[in-house]
Amino acid sequence: MIRRLSLLFAGALMGASAMSLVHGANGSTANAAGSETYRQLAIFGDIFERVRAQYVTPPDDKKLVENAINGMLTSLDPHSSYLNPDAAKDMRVQTKGEFGGLGIEVTMEEDLVKVITPIDDTPAARAGVRSGDLIAKIDGEEVRGMTLSDAVDKMRGLVNTPIELTILREGVSEPIKITIIRDIIKVQAVKYRVENDVGYMKITSFTEKTFDDLQSAINTIRKEVPDDKLKGYVLDLRLNPGGLLDQAVAVSDAFLDRGEVVSTRGRDPKDISRFDSQAGDLVNGKPVVVLINGGSASASEIVAGALQDHRRATVVGTRSFGKGSVQTIIPLGENGALRLTTALYYTPSGKSIQGTGITPDIKVEQPLPDDLKDQDLTRGESDLRGHIKGAQEDEAGSGSPAYVPPDPKDDVQLTYALELLRGEKTDPAFPPNPEKAVMNQ
Repeated sequence: MIRRLSLLFAGALMGASAMSLVHGANGSTANAAGSETYRQLAIFGDIFERVRAQYVTPPDDKKLVENAINGMLTSLDPHSSYLNPDAAKDMRVQTKGEFGGLGIEVTMEEDLVKVITPIDDTPAARAGVRSGDLIAKIDGEEVRGMTLSDAVDKMRGLVNTPIELTILREGVSEPIKITIIRDIIKVQAVKYRVENDVGYMKITSFTEKTFDDLQSAINTIRKEVPDDKLKGYVLDLRLNPGGLLDQAVAVSDAFLDRGEVVSTRGRDPKDISRFDSQAGDLVNGKPVVVLINGGSASASEIVAGALQDHRRATVVGTRSFGKGSVQTIIPLGENGALRLTTALYYTPSGKSIQGTGITPDIKVEQPLPDDLKDQDLTRGESDLRGHIKGAQEDEAGSGSPAYVPPDPKDDVQLTYALELLRGEKTDPAFPPNPEKAVMNQ
C-alpha cells in the first residue's frame, strides 16, 4: 500500500524496528526502559477505566480514545495527528484534487455561507448560483451554528445526488430555493492569465493535478503571447498552504534544467533522500519572479527555495511561513490514518527553513486596508506552540502577514513583480545568472 505524505513523501517509516538480542548492561537498560513504559501504560488504562465508571455523565469511549491519541501526537509537534476515518477520507479527497460537489468557492460571513464565486461549468453555475449569494439553509437545515467546514461537508456528497440550497440574494426580498445535482468537481490547482507581455500563474495548492495544470497554463500562455514578446512569468505562491511533495518537485523541475530540488533528512543521520530535476525547462529560460508571503508554506516553500538557491527566479514579497517538516501518512485500515512527522526538508544550498522560512530576495510589504489594520494577519511556524526547533531558527522567527488584495490593481507585490520583469525596476539578482547557480551534482 502506498504511503502518502502531506507534503506527502512516500517512504519507509523511520525508527519503527525494535532492537533485539541486546546483551549485558545495555540489555538491562532496555528492559528497565520497557518496564517503565508498560507501567505508564497501566496508569493510562487505570485512569481510562475510572473515567468511564465515575465521571458525572457517561463519556463517549471512542472520543476518549481519540482525544488521548491526539494528545500524545500533538505533544510531539503541531503537525502530527490522528486522522479518524472521516478525516482520512477528506484528506484523500483534498490531495486528489476532485470530489463530488457543487462547484462553488465559499467563505463565512455573519454566520452564513457566502458564495465567493461559482466555478465555471459546474452544477452550481448551471443552476444559477451567483457571487455574493448567502446560503441560509442546506437541505432545510439552518446554516447558523455550523462551522464553514461542517457546511462544506454537507454540500459535498455522492455524484448524481440532489441537494437543496436556500439562498438570500441582495435585491430579492424572498429566500430562493435552488435544487442542484452534485457532480464531479475538479479543483483548478493553477489559475493563470496574461498580463499584456507577462504570464501570470497562481498555484493555489499542490494536489495530484498541479503539475498538469501548470503545464497546461504555460502552453496556453505561450500560444497567446509570441515568444519574442513574452517578458517572463510570475509564479504566485502566496496563501498556498502546500500539499504533495512530488508535485512540489515537479513544479520546481518545470523551471530548472538540472540540479537538486530538495532533500529530506530523518532521525537517522544516514536517512537522507534527495530529489533532483531533470533536463528540460518548460519556459525556455524566460525570467521568473516568485511571489511569497506568510501564507506560503510547506510545498510552496520547497519551490521558492529551489528556484531561489539556483538563482532561477527572483523571490519577491515577505518571509514565508517556515514549515520545513515532512509528514508521513500511515494508513490504519478502517481505523483511519496516522499523520506523523518523520523528516525535515532542506533547500539545495543545505538550508533548513523549519521555523525560519524563505526570505525573499526583494522585500515588498503589502499594505493592509483600513478594516484589517487592527487585525493580526501574521502567520508563521515559529509562532506555533510545540513546533520543531529549526537548525537555522533565530529570534526573528518565520512568517509575515498573509494577505493578498482581491483586486489586482491594489496588489503592490504583483505590480512590483511585473515592473521587475519589464525592466522598469532593477535588482542585482535579476535576471538569473546561471554561472552562480547552486548546482549540487
